[in-house]
Amino acid sequence: MKNQLVKLWIGIFSLLIASSAVAQHKVTGYVRDADTNEPIAGANVHIKNTATGTNTNVDGFYSISVNSPSDILVFSFVGFQTKEVPVKQQKKIDILLETSVNQLSEVIVVEEKKKLFGGNKASKPVMIRGMSSLSDSQSTVWYPSLPANTEAYEAPEENIFLNAVKDPLSTFSIDVDAASYANLRRFLYSGQIPPKEAVRTEEMINYFSYDYEQPKGRDPFSINTEVGAAPWNNKHQLVHIGLQGKDIPTDNLPASNLVFLIDVSGSMASQNKLPLLKAGFKLLIDQLRPEDKVAIVVYAGAAGCVLPSTSGAEKEKIRKALDNLRSGGSTAGGAGIELAYQIAKENFVAEGNNRIILATDGDFNVGSSSNEDMEKLIEQKREEGTFLTVLGFGTGNYKDSKMEILADKGNGNYAYIDNILEAKKVLVNEFGGTLFTIAKDVKIQVEFNPATVKAYRLIGYENRKMAAEDFNNDKKDAGELGSGHTVTALYEIIPAGVDSDFIPLDDLKYQKPKAEKPAPTFTDELMTVKFRYKEPDGEESKLTKRTVKTSELTRNTSDNFRWSAAVASLGMLLTDSDFKQDANYNMVLDLAKSARGTDENGYRIEFIKMVESSQLLADQ
Repeated sequence: MKNQLVKLWIGIFSLLIASSAVAQHKVTGYVRDADTNEPIAGANVHIKNTATGTNTNVDGFYSISVNSPSDILVFSFVGFQTKEVPVKQQKKIDILLETSVNQLSEVIVVEEKKKLFGGNKASKPVMIRGMSSLSDSQSTVWYPSLPANTEAYEAPEENIFLNAVKDPLSTFSIDVDAASYANLRRFLYSGQIPPKEAVRTEEMINYFSYDYEQPKGRDPFSINTEVGAAPWNNKHQLVHIGLQGKDIPTDNLPASNLVFLIDVSGSMASQNKLPLLKAGFKLLIDQLRPEDKVAIVVYAGAAGCVLPSTSGAEKEKIRKALDNLRSGGSTAGGAGIELAYQIAKENFVAEGNNRIILATDGDFNVGSSSNEDMEKLIEQKREEGTFLTVLGFGTGNYKDSKMEILADKGNGNYAYIDNILEAKKVLVNEFGGTLFTIAKDVKIQVEFNPATVKAYRLIGYENRKMAAEDFNNDKKDAGELGSGHTVTALYEIIPAGVDSDFIPLDDLKYQKPKAEKPAPTFTDELMTVKFRYKEPDGEESKLTKRTVKTSELTRNTSDNFRWSAAVASLGMLLTDSDFKQDANYNMVLDLAKSARGTDENGYRIEFIKMVESSQLLADQ
């Protein structure tokens, strides 16, 4: 009898397993843009009314396990109409998503309502569907206001064309920051054209990696140049200059002494701040080796150490310390930075990577919070060998201008993280470049040949310009290059003999330019590009040069050239640049689509979607 009961239970259990196996099955497929048939990377796929979900990869592919034929899959992506599909017995479901102009116009309506019905009391925004403009009949509708927007940006004056005779030298520090790009993406995805002062074109260009050769000589970077017609004015030329930092395998990187300096003040409570920050830092923890060390310092009303320096082998201990963080209080940023530097010094690794990673919305409002005080402290500590990386989070009170200054003074980089995929890009995909410096104080100086160049304009880098004499001054700070990083700069050139309204000056009466009759040996040169850099622990700079010839002008430009030109064009359109000339959104899309390349992580297809969103918003 006992054996029969056992057999009966085994049989019932087997049936349950079998029925479960029948019910559960995997569904795969592709999500594409209905207009272009292009794959949509990062689209959300989830089972309706559950927390089970996934995202499409760079090819638009997804795979998800469903529990029952009655399940419904929901497909969604910013800027597209959400689609629901019953699973039934299907194992392959391909989806075409339609563009949703309403999603964009709804947010515009919300912003307009906010302006009309402002107030001090905060409440959740209300989406008003089916409205594309505000009519008189709608003017009496009450719309609860959002908290006052106190985001802070600084906008230097745009670079102008300079005469190659009067101003033959152009000098600037490299910039590998990419915060501006991610930030403007945040604006566009919320249905807003970003404020002009938030757009830094060089950071947009350098958000992307380029297909440059790895360095072969003693220098830690290779130099790449290309010349073609400027897409927005075919009488002008565009010079593309690219640096490729040496890619060092993670296993060969020096040991790290990291201090996570985390803002846990009340302003960090929202989902896109502290919760996103913790998720992003957990991705970084997964990259750590046993020889790496991490400490965690937090600051709110006061600063404190919540995790002493801990080996990267103790990942669960580090994760637990992150999980226990809660937000509340004001922002003692100055005290937090001082404590973080103290802990970094106590655990200093000779010839290692000693770095503080500051994660905040930038709202320093208690303690030593002036830019001047912060800069002095950070400059002092960088000379002692501890660098500073800054990660920005959130909206509403975001202090872009302050965080950019801190990162620049700390020999580090600055990124804005608006979603978990961006956290993965910065802290996983670009791990070496973000945290490991292979060359510091990298400066570029270009000397233009007035025999072939009438005038030139550096596109972007306005807040990175340096005096000509600073190029040879090793005491002047400049930008840092990380392992595997690429740096790209563009110059627009007006060739000699080409008339231009951008240079309205008459010829001089009392003097003639010395370069009016250049030496015949140089008539085949456009410019000479000079680079200075120091080793990460060096004090004396090294010099290398590259000459750009007129013969380099080509009609068959590379993907690198066309892609950087497309991104620069979008920057000019978003800022309504005085020098955009014939640039327009269709031109940007054509350039970008022709230069998309392999796009392994989907960053370039995402840019194309951002251009399309910008165009739709600009037409409103």
